[in-house]
Amino acid sequence: MSQKVEKPSLSGQRLKTRKRDEKEKYDPAGFRDSILQGLFEAGTDLDAVTKFLDAAGSKLDYRRYGETLFDILIAGGILEPGGSIIQDADPNKISRTEVCVFCAPDDSDALKGYTNVFYKLIRRYKYLEKMFEDEMKKVLLFLKGYGEIERHKLAIVTALLLTNALIPAAVLGSLFHENLVKDGIALDFVIEVFQIWINEKDIGSLTTALRKAGLENRLMDFFPINKRSFEAFERTFKDKGLGQLVEFQKAQENAGFKRELQKQLTMMIRRGDSSKDIITSVREYVVKYAVPDQEIVVLIWNTIMGAVEWNKKEELVADQALKHLKLYSPLLTSFTTQDRSELALIIKVQEFCFENMNFMKVFSKIVVLFYKTEVLSEDVILKWYNEAHSTKGKSVFLEQMKKFVEWLKNAEEESESGEDDD
Repeated sequence: MSQKVEKPSLSGQRLKTRKRDEKEKYDPAGFRDSILQGLFEAGTDLDAVTKFLDAAGSKLDYRRYGETLFDILIAGGILEPGGSIIQDADPNKISRTEVCVFCAPDDSDALKGYTNVFYKLIRRYKYLEKMFEDEMKKVLLFLKGYGEIERHKLAIVTALLLTNALIPAAVLGSLFHENLVKDGIALDFVIEVFQIWINEKDIGSLTTALRKAGLENRLMDFFPINKRSFEAFERTFKDKGLGQLVEFQKAQENAGFKRELQKQLTMMIRRGDSSKDIITSVREYVVKYAVPDQEIVVLIWNTIMGAVEWNKKEELVADQALKHLKLYSPLLTSFTTQDRSELALIIKVQEFCFENMNFMKVFSKIVVLFYKTEVLSEDVILKWYNEAHSTKGKSVFLEQMKKFVEWLKNAEEESESGEDDD
């Protein structure tokens, strides 16, 4: 009878570890030492610094220590929360380099040189792009821990990075931290960034970037709460040569008001409120925000026309439109008391009819309705016909209006003739 033989088993201490099981120790201090040594050898020649960083990327683990790398290039060493530099446990060891933004000469050319270092480094190692964005958010969060001259240099570099699209304007969101806003540090910093930005590029690139980052309506949030008013904003920004941003802020507030009013107006129309009640409500907004009638009348037109689901059949949409507009003609009449507002309305009607093909043949009927209901005056219609019309559908709409305009001219001539006879 056979017996089962026990299989031999391995025993004793395992001496060799497979490479895939090994975990390299996280050692930012060791990485820092390697970078500091390379920067020391490169000296203050930024071309040599760039060459060192380019070559070091194939030997050192930038993917793992990207934050440490950017800490060193910006502040000179590893930053700890609050903004101070972490000192090595060994007092004889150097923990910081002077080859960094904070230690650079205080002039734009030198700081542009560091911007170029960042550009070449990120272009060479594309994966550092997101790390750099996160790094800048962190560095800005620590503003309070830096000296005044360091904040000044950082503002210059931040503006240069922003204008060269190396970081998005969203990084400025770090400045909304309560401690930075309360002490006025956020405001001083962002004002300097904006000044340099506009000087390097223009107001258009700045406002476009702010919109893209969702910051266009948050400029007031850089101010301490007790100074957060449009008067303080206007005074501060104009004193700093940023009057263009004041106009931008006014336009943003105006746009916000218009959205609010349009929402309220739409609700009242759909609810079936009387024209009298709607006029009162709109007037309150106009007085509060001092918006010109020519802007309000266009908003009213857009809201009236947007509150209806229009018939898709061209032959039926005319009757639907005229009934609807006749109902709200008193509302339009209330805000077309000047030639400018009347002209703004008729041009808007022309553009609407051009952009909505089912209304192409309805334009002249709408104008005649508005003439009969005293929304549009004879003089403004003639001015539109002769010189002030839009180019959109010009030939079609002028042809539509030809007979009515001739009638207006004849009526005017007969009226003048009657006055002469008297």
